[in-house]
Amino acid sequence: MHEFKYKNNHLYCEAVKVEDLARRFGTPLYVYSYRTIIDHFFKLQSAFRPVDALVCYSVKANSNLAILKGLVDKGAGLDIVSGGELFRALKVECPPEKIVYASVGKTEKEIEEAVRKGILFFNVESLPELESINRVSRMLGKVPRIAIRINPDVEAGTHKFITTGKLTNKFGIDLKSAYKIILLRDKFSYVNICGLHIHIGSQITSPGPFVAAIKKISAFILELKRKGVSLEYLNIGGGLGIVYNQETPQTAQRYARRILPYLKKTGLKIILEPGRFIVGNAGILVTRVLYVKESSKKKFIIVNSGMNDLIRPALYGAYHKILPLRLQGRKFAALQKADVVGPICESGDFLAKERKLPKVKEGDFLAVMSAGAYGFSMSSNYNSRCRAEEVMVVGDRVFVIRKRETFDDLIRNEKIPQFLLGL
Repeated sequence: MHEFKYKNNHLYCEAVKVEDLARRFGTPLYVYSYRTIIDHFFKLQSAFRPVDALVCYSVKANSNLAILKGLVDKGAGLDIVSGGELFRALKVECPPEKIVYASVGKTEKEIEEAVRKGILFFNVESLPELESINRVSRMLGKVPRIAIRINPDVEAGTHKFITTGKLTNKFGIDLKSAYKIILLRDKFSYVNICGLHIHIGSQITSPGPFVAAIKKISAFILELKRKGVSLEYLNIGGGLGIVYNQETPQTAQRYARRILPYLKKTGLKIILEPGRFIVGNAGILVTRVLYVKESSKKKFIIVNSGMNDLIRPALYGAYHKILPLRLQGRKFAALQKADVVGPICESGDFLAKERKLPKVKEGDFLAVMSAGAYGFSMSSNYNSRCRAEEVMVVGDRVFVIRKRETFDDLIRNEKIPQFLLGL
């Protein structure tokens, strides 16, 4: 569920009319519902209370400091994948013992900073990475915790670009190799291999792939126990799908019911890394119609938001519902088929293809729904476009949580060499 609903033919975010936000702050504009974010976090936390799981929000889904702070203050940990995300996590005062660090390409500098800060553990993706962490830790005289990321070779049933648990993906270590590494753990005296980690993909709407992966990892844990290897943590990753169109994803409770029996049997401390499930339906992208263009074969609704603001449709062919901020008469009378496209100079710049929409005109506002995850966090300055403003709605109050960029922001770090200036 989310807090974006029509009232008296106007789209509202909680108690605030979205059209008022568009006129006040301009577009493109990201709008987030605080209540939705926190509610989704609590649903997961409640569903996994029987194993006292630590819910570590996946920062990459949406890394705005206000969103991170809101979740951390409610007890969330954070799942990070870069030095920049570690900086953000510490900025919002997330306790280091609630930070887990993934990524297949951690640099020595990133490793050093995380070791110094005393994070909960690294999710290790390869033997060379383990060796690097061991080397850096020896230099620092520290012994950080490590969770080996297992690639269980499970088909997630999602888009190939967001599948991470097959052996053809770059993520994790196969079971056979992980087994050898763990049995040779005494070779790595400056790390404490105390956990396992799995993450099989994103936007997974059925419990089957999760159950298959957890069954595999449970059997692996049992085999390690037979060899005298005792572990402390099992990180089951994230990947829970949300509703973008006609999906019927599992609820937090249904997901938990399916996998809790397996998790309890492990006897390990459980960690989850949800991202999209928490913020996906908590945010929308508001855009304004610039032109309505009709060719002999197609109708185009040209808006002032493009692939630089929301790249998911261009990158994944992802579907986002597009709704008018104001309904005219009957809810969706006189639907017309059109492509919703942006101003970017790329043929791949679109938000929707062949979409049936109410008739719109120049100046109308549209909402691109379910844009809270991998929306702003994947945005760019392509075509030298300023990135959007972000606001958070809390009941009837509105807070700017990121100001709109200016042209000066675009060139802030650029320098023209003196020889080009004739000096």
